[in-house]
Amino acid sequence: MLTSSPAWTTNADNAVILLYHHVSTTTPASTSVSPSVFEEHLQYLAEGYNVISLEQAVTALKAKQLLPERAVVITFDDGYRNIYDNAHPRLRKYGMPYTVFINPQMIGKQMSQLNWQQVAEMKSDGAQFANHTSQHRHLLERAAGESLAEWLDGIEKDIAHANALLDRKLASNPAYVAYPYGEFNTDIQSLVATLGMVGFGQHSGGIYSGSDFTALPRFPASGLYGNLRTLKTKINSLAMPVNSSSVLDPVAQQNSVGDFSFTVAGGDVIAQQMGCFYANEALPVSVDGYTVTVTLEKTLPIGRSRVNCTAPSQSQPGRYYWYSQPWFVADQNGKYPD
Repeated sequence: MLTSSPAWTTNADNAVILLYHHVSTTTPASTSVSPSVFEEHLQYLAEGYNVISLEQAVTALKAKQLLPERAVVITFDDGYRNIYDNAHPRLRKYGMPYTVFINPQMIGKQMSQLNWQQVAEMKSDGAQFANHTSQHRHLLERAAGESLAEWLDGIEKDIAHANALLDRKLASNPAYVAYPYGEFNTDIQSLVATLGMVGFGQHSGGIYSGSDFTALPRFPASGLYGNLRTLKTKINSLAMPVNSSSVLDPVAQQNSVGDFSFTVAGGDVIAQQMGCFYANEALPVSVDGYTVTVTLEKTLPIGRSRVNCTAPSQSQPGRYYWYSQPWFVADQNGKYPD
């Protein structure tokens, strides 16, 4: 079974979730990490972190219970065959649990996808599988003339259909859904909450008991983000305790944002040293007590964007609190790029 042993004895209200897609050298570079680099990631985690299951992390934090110090969760999106070929044997080697978010209607239908026999084998070894919707469509896209109620009903049926397939094939199915492309809005979040499910995005940051469990962040660990030198800072990060935000919806109605603000809990966060970045460029930031105002005058491109903000910990030198604000911009036809 995949159950790593504790590396630390203290507890914390914090975990980091890593997100992978492909573990391969023959798949798109932007969403891939080579098997050798993936092995480096696992070796690093094995030497100083507690790799726990997604279920353990979510269950404990929702109940406001502490987790092992330096808790890390490993997840995959899309259910690719190379997870079975290249990731699963290495995760078994290190005894690390993990979760794969799959589109169950696509399993066994494409050569690049896992089949149900492989899924069953991986599950018997301790891997967990969860809902990534039925067919990985852009949830934010609405058909011409489709009402808000009709659109949300379609999403609900999509999630329910995937849940039914997972229940039938695996006889167990956590109440989780990872949003395809990491795209969501407040209406989708409200639906997920109504369904009693936990939602996962693709923006970055740690999670803690005060996180929004309808859109939990995960650190991408593939492509440009797979470099272990920079990934170490993220793995070692702390969830920014954000109490409130001026951003009412991550779907931007126009290509510019201007100023937005958020307030963090006092205490360990050195808010006066907050730094915020967009496309690797530092943004103007002003801090009034624990309220942070960020100026984003850049024109947002069509698709997915995010601003990442970090601030050092007072009690744990070298560790940074991390917060990510995503935005989604549709084209003139209401479509989103893959």
